[in-house]
Amino acid sequence: MKRWAMWLPLLLLFFIYGHDAAAVSNTPIHWGFKKGSGERQADAGQAYEQLLNKYDAFYKGIPDKKVLYMTFDNGYENGYTAQILDVLKKENVPATFFVTGHYLDSAPDLAKRMVKEGHIIGNHSWSHPDLTRVNDDEIKEELQQVKEKTAALTGQTEMQYLRPPRGILSERTLKIAKEEGYYHVLWSLAFKDWQTDQQKGWKYAYDNIMSQVHPGAVILLHTVSKDNADALEKVIVDLKKKGYTFKSLDDYIMHEKIKNPLLSQ
Repeated sequence: MKRWAMWLPLLLLFFIYGHDAAAVSNTPIHWGFKKGSGERQADAGQAYEQLLNKYDAFYKGIPDKKVLYMTFDNGYENGYTAQILDVLKKENVPATFFVTGHYLDSAPDLAKRMVKEGHIIGNHSWSHPDLTRVNDDEIKEELQQVKEKTAALTGQTEMQYLRPPRGILSERTLKIAKEEGYYHVLWSLAFKDWQTDQQKGWKYAYDNIMSQVHPGAVILLHTVSKDNADALEKVIVDLKKKGYTFKSLDDYIMHEKIKNPLLSQ
């Protein structure tokens, strides 16, 4: 009995601290990378690459195909999404729109139009929190609310793409998302386009996109930007002239993630 009494505190310490040490890290990662230039790919570094691969997350495609993936973040509607949808329809370009609960509540007709015209609605969480600061159940609820509301509004019943609010993630949030059936979709081309009081004209958006573009780019644009809406058609037309094609995230999963074992480890 005395021997057990001696070892019990040590066992408790092992359980408490050993368990925590083995837990998945929740250290916040603010997504960032070295920007692409001269049609060379953006680079987030080996550590991030390995972490994303571990949880089937991604931020760019393979470097030897001139394929682009167009994605938009829709936290709220600012009057430009219809114009963006018009351009995508005219140029036959598929896109993924990552929406919040606020967007679904305030712009249901636009959400319906996205799906009707063949685009994908992705999950940007219900209330746009830093997911590393909420518990597991709250993350699941945030995602489930968007999925259910999207299905009720648009008929899109499946949802497998998640973009973390504010670009903040951790190994813990990656793990939870994967367990809930989501691919984390980051990006390899972006610029400061979301500040509605600091729009600089269509050429600012055009130049930023064209200077960073590279094979396999996952392009992130915010639909609140007038610059983006005004530049989009010329961007798409000129990128097509440079030999680029636009594919959906479903195409990425089918032709890169699933069929390329190096991207699925």
